[in-house]
Amino acid sequence: MSDPFPSDPRLEQPGASDESLLKAHEAAAAKKAGGEGGRYRLMPLALLFIFSGLIFYGATYLNHYSGEYSAEVFNETAKPVKGGAAAQKLDPLVLGKRNFDQVCATCHQATGMGVEGIYPPLAGSEWVNGNPERLIRVVVYGLKGPLVVEGKTYGAAAMPAFGKVPGSGYNWNNDRIAAVLTYIRQQWGNKAEPISADQVAAVLAKEGVRKEWSQQELEAFK
Repeated sequence: MSDPFPSDPRLEQPGASDESLLKAHEAAAAKKAGGEGGRYRLMPLALLFIFSGLIFYGATYLNHYSGEYSAEVFNETAKPVKGGAAAQKLDPLVLGKRNFDQVCATCHQATGMGVEGIYPPLAGSEWVNGNPERLIRVVVYGLKGPLVVEGKTYGAAAMPAFGKVPGSGYNWNNDRIAAVLTYIRQQWGNKAEPISADQVAAVLAKEGVRKEWSQQELEAFK
């Protein structure tokens, strides 16, 4: 039996059911939010992991090969060294002058003359040109109280500890201390013998951990 009401676009079609409308809206929303097929794209997340890994590797590499950002390591004037060759050791006088100019000259002055009544002079000083063990003790552990140099008294400011000892604000190694002491013992007319890192190490081994020295205690090392 033929349909008495054939399908005709001019005629009003039956309304869609609520269930079909909900499914249509859900499909459209999923496609708009997640892209094709309603699935989330994983590429941005993968790139995030890749870049994070590169940043971590770069930070590890810089930390390992930074040389502690020391000016003694990064010397732009140094000549390149061939592979397998031993690194050239820096002249103690050059290293000593560099450290003296950066730190010690603030108090003792670039001329080695110090400041009247406050910082003792290094030029012509019996403390600088005298017993190396006494001078090493002063720089490694520091000095408190008044100090008489060439008949004049100084002592308004204490000498800080420079060695690798508790309470030191500098923690210089033995080579660095030996270089500075060698430099001041051969400048401004001073002509005392150089001081080696082994001599500094020997004093540290003998004294161990202790507080700063006083002039009275150092009189035993004339």
